Amino acid sequence: MRSDPTLIGTVQDVAGTAVSVALVRESATGLSFYKGESYRIGQVGSFVRIPLGYTSLFGIVSQVGAGAAPKAEGDARPWGNQWLSVQLVGERGRNGQFERGVSQHPTINDAVHIVTEDDLREIYGPGDPVDFVSVGRLASAESIPALVNINKLVTRHCAVVGTTGAGKSTTVAGLLAALSQPERYPSSRIVILDIHGEYAKALADRATVFRITPDTEKDEKALVVPFWALSFEELIKLSFGKLDDRQAAVVADKVVELKAESLSKQPREGIVAERLTADTPVPFCIHKLWFEFHQREHRTVIPKPGAAADEIEAAYVLGTDGKPVQPGDAMSVTPPLYRTVKTSGPPAERVNWGPDALNIRQQLAVLASKLRDPQFAFLFNPTEWTPQLDGTVKQDLDAVLKDWIGTSAPITILDLSGTPSTVLNDLVGALLRMLYDALFWARNLPEGGRERPLMIVLEEAHAYLGKEHVGPAASAVRRIAKEGRKYGVGVMIVSQRPSEIDPTILSQCGTIFAMRLANDVDRGQVAGSASDNLKGLFDMLPILRTGEAIIVGEAVSLPIRTLIDPPDKGRRPDSSDPRVVVRGDPNNDGYEGEGGWAVDRHDEDYAIVMRQWRKQSPRYEHKKGSSKSASPGKKKS
Repeated sequence: MRSDPTLIGTVQDVAGTAVSVALVRESATGLSFYKGESYRIGQVGSFVRIPLGYTSLFGIVSQVGAGAAPKAEGDARPWGNQWLSVQLVGERGRNGQFERGVSQHPTINDAVHIVTEDDLREIYGPGDPVDFVSVGRLASAESIPALVNINKLVTRHCAVVGTTGAGKSTTVAGLLAALSQPERYPSSRIVILDIHGEYAKALADRATVFRITPDTEKDEKALVVPFWALSFEELIKLSFGKLDDRQAAVVADKVVELKAESLSKQPREGIVAERLTADTPVPFCIHKLWFEFHQREHRTVIPKPGAAADEIEAAYVLGTDGKPVQPGDAMSVTPPLYRTVKTSGPPAERVNWGPDALNIRQQLAVLASKLRDPQFAFLFNPTEWTPQLDGTVKQDLDAVLKDWIGTSAPITILDLSGTPSTVLNDLVGALLRMLYDALFWARNLPEGGRERPLMIVLEEAHAYLGKEHVGPAASAVRRIAKEGRKYGVGVMIVSQRPSEIDPTILSQCGTIFAMRLANDVDRGQVAGSASDNLKGLFDMLPILRTGEAIIVGEAVSLPIRTLIDPPDKGRRPDSSDPRVVVRGDPNNDGYEGEGGWAVDRHDEDYAIVMRQWRKQSPRYEHKKGSSKSASPGKKKS
């Protein structure tokens, strides 16, 4: 009979960090008792301890096996040769502190013990409670909180990955709720780029929501991204489209000219005209830019009467009264119209385009369309940030930055669900670049990232960070992933398809919350990006429960299989699956009575459907005095 109930086997083979353990005879039942607690022996993902003098090595069980049971009676191993494969992950030294990595290796016949709850508390217990935040409970010991180091979680980046239905959005909401506790972190600041508008409900008590079409009754604010805050490259992609080098150079010169005009009318501290570039965040009138280029591209060239064919003069073709047929207006994006001129003679003497024309009529037409389009008003007509013809504005960018990252609310949700899909990649890249540049240049100020770090949450990241994407979003995230740690800017990548994300970006995430992943390619991508050699642990991903995650990386002392604490039922993201059949289930949050396919048919009003479609908003408001009631089985508002 073994004298130590925690002893489970001995070391038989050591190869780098992989250790093979032979179980002792008394471990054949797979169950051990210690201080009134039962411990399952040989559970994949469980921990073992190998004492080496004053040091104890810790490892994770990655594989379990057994040889054939012997046939002879009285054999010393009646249950066969049972073994464990263990991956070493860290050690606890004489000072009692756990550290990642190992300074020495075990040898043959060294004893191997189970890791008790007392050991787990010492390993996962924080050195300084302020640095750690609880995100859930250990799956193997639910009395022990799962603690993550907030310093390493935020600035060294993290990723939350899991298939649809694994509880990913709920997990993210729970994590953000823990990271924004007002009593512990009153100055925390988190920005969420919410692609589908899921988080406003879950984080309503601690977030400011910005939408293109805000709901003022819910204190939502209008999302504005002033075009003049973009870099020149970002602006060209979002306005003109594609320009060749010559065209871009001429447009850049004109932008600088208009910014200089604006600066003379409304001086800005920190910049003078001599240092202006097309990238400098100084307002200018893009309507005036369009109008002047439109005139330039539509200018006609008329041969002088009686002059040689190569002697020409540029002039607008005027009406009979000496004025344009229609003068046009820059701010209303109305182009000028001129009368048609017919000339006789050889083709060389007929009306031609001006010698300095850029041949950008098509691009100007695209820009004019966007300037008129209400969907792009948040960008080109951003209310108080819209420049007048002389470039003056009522509000500067400091007001935008203060709304996003300087208010009392710890979380800002930039709801991009109403953004045209054609510009999503470019817009995300521009937003990230604006935030990063602002904190980068203010890094030594109290408002900067070093004094008050910022976490940026990128929902549905595979939509714009895929391997095939080389746009501004991917470039901005790569820059933040590589440099953000030094300046207090971290990212949280959230995706259901990690295999579609650029490996360069995912590998920069120091901590990974891996939820249920059935796809082998996705699991391989996560395993390859993790800092620990734990292939056996990641093989468990297909069988994780909803809301359960394996946390690996720098923010945890040891890899943890964790049940994430979900938010309250009324504060969960708007991402739950619709119920096909509902019959008054009291555990089904937000439903009353029957619903779905189980309800009897009733009169349906598709005029309301069209109203919401045209309104481009899922938020339905009943008209006063309307006799219609909510359809049975629908969620409560």
